[in-house]
Amino acid sequence: MVDEPEASDSLRTFGAVLQALREHAGLGREEFGALVGYSKHTVASIELGRRMPDRALMERAEEALGNAGALRRAFPTLARQPGLAAWFRRWARLEGEAITLYTYECRLIPGLLQTEAYARTLFANQLPPLDDEQIEAQWVARAERQLLLRERPNTAFGFILEEHLFRRRTGGVEVTRELIDHVLEVAEQRNVEIQIMPMAQEAHAGLGGPMRLLETSENQRFAYCEGQESGQFIADPKVVSILQMRYARMRSQALTLHDSLSLLQRIRGDI
Repeated sequence: MVDEPEASDSLRTFGAVLQALREHAGLGREEFGALVGYSKHTVASIELGRRMPDRALMERAEEALGNAGALRRAFPTLARQPGLAAWFRRWARLEGEAITLYTYECRLIPGLLQTEAYARTLFANQLPPLDDEQIEAQWVARAERQLLLRERPNTAFGFILEEHLFRRRTGGVEVTRELIDHVLEVAEQRNVEIQIMPMAQEAHAGLGGPMRLLETSENQRFAYCEGQESGQFIADPKVVSILQMRYARMRSQALTLHDSLSLLQRIRGDI
């Protein structure tokens, strides 16, 4: 999901225009953020060209800043996001507009749930090797995406994770304990559901591989499947429907929410 960062003139230009309009209106970042429903930190990230704005923010910003149309005209040109792989950017942009976002993973903990120590372990083991600057850029991009979990309380997030992802102890015992604590904390949010697919489950509907599913505010449904150095964005309604069917079956095959959290606590005690 991550790649070497690249220059993003369109993001920086959009951010500069947003900042100029905001300052012309006499609004501080915190005051403007309250008007558009985003934190001052998110506003700063967008103005500095580090974060891809979603359509909702753009429309609210236009309304708050006088409907001059500059942001609305610039928005379609935004196509690049530093620190994210080219094949992942379209999906990442839709994540910011989703009303539901469901993920099944059997390879590694999804980026939205990773701790910094876990993520840096993954980055450090990439081939070809990354230098310190590339690793830092990748972590910044991942940390920015994780804001979705806190800044979109009306979005329903669901995760089905294989038990062995925690049993592997990626990064060592302390990294794994911190990871489990973090996942348990995230699971306390009302809009987040985390289920564990136990190793005792001999077969289930997701054996074909990882998948992500989302629904936009316009009730459009898309899917995304990722492999090594590639990703497949799926818009075909028939294929999306099949993947939704599989995910629904997996929800019944995985442990309940309560039993999933109990298992994570037991794993933490075992390692």
